[in-house]
Amino acid sequence: MTLALTGAFCIISATGQVNKPKQVTLSSQPTFALAPRIQNAFKVGEKLTYRLHYGFLDAGEAIVEIQKTDYQRLGRNMFHVVGRGYSLGAFNWFFKVRDRYESYLDQESLLPWKFVRRIEEGGFKKSQDYTFHHNRAAVDNGKGEVYEIPLGVQDMISSFYYARSMDFSKAKPGDQFTIKTFMDDEIYDLNIKYVGKETISLRKGKFRCMKFVPVVQEGRIFKDSEDLQVWITDDDNKIPILAKANILVGSIKMEVVDYQGLANPIAKLD
Repeated sequence: MTLALTGAFCIISATGQVNKPKQVTLSSQPTFALAPRIQNAFKVGEKLTYRLHYGFLDAGEAIVEIQKTDYQRLGRNMFHVVGRGYSLGAFNWFFKVRDRYESYLDQESLLPWKFVRRIEEGGFKKSQDYTFHHNRAAVDNGKGEVYEIPLGVQDMISSFYYARSMDFSKAKPGDQFTIKTFMDDEIYDLNIKYVGKETISLRKGKFRCMKFVPVVQEGRIFKDSEDLQVWITDDDNKIPILAKANILVGSIKMEVVDYQGLANPIAKLD
């Protein structure tokens, strides 16, 4: 897994709580009611651009945008989210990255119904095509295998957006939140801990933020369980605007360098 250019999603791959789901058949699964509507913080047309810094160098860029789509499942309209990550400059010579992720989210429940992954990282390539059946609590991995999943499970991209729909208005320092995520035929628990509110300064200006520390596994990528920190704008958009990580081979910073099509005013102070 790349930690960097899909930095908004790297938290998932770093968590230590992993469960192997049971293989099933769709016909054997019971039928569940579709999840109800929840309030979201974004709209079609939103585009977020992130710049990745490795030490003092600009190593890559990631762009995540919400596109219009006619794709539907069980009568529900979708958001088509496309995430692209690529290496920049000299990094292309020794670790070229060209990643593309797509997720089709139910506009009512923000659950994913289709997930597409195409990654090329330093010569390593991977393709994944998942079809979710939330009404059957199952997912087809596109390779002839169907797995039972918890109700409300997310994919790598949809978890990024689902987290923005969560209510942190009553959160106290130390409170933890969990999002279950299906990735690489396994169920990951994405655990984030609320730290408090901070004002931070970036290239784009000064922003009021909420700070979170994803609860990660020590020793694999990070030296300490709190070596990854994420700042989210303290407004109705809840944009992950800055992430810092101290890893075993250095430090990484990823920050928003551009945002377009936001659904709400942003918590910018200048």
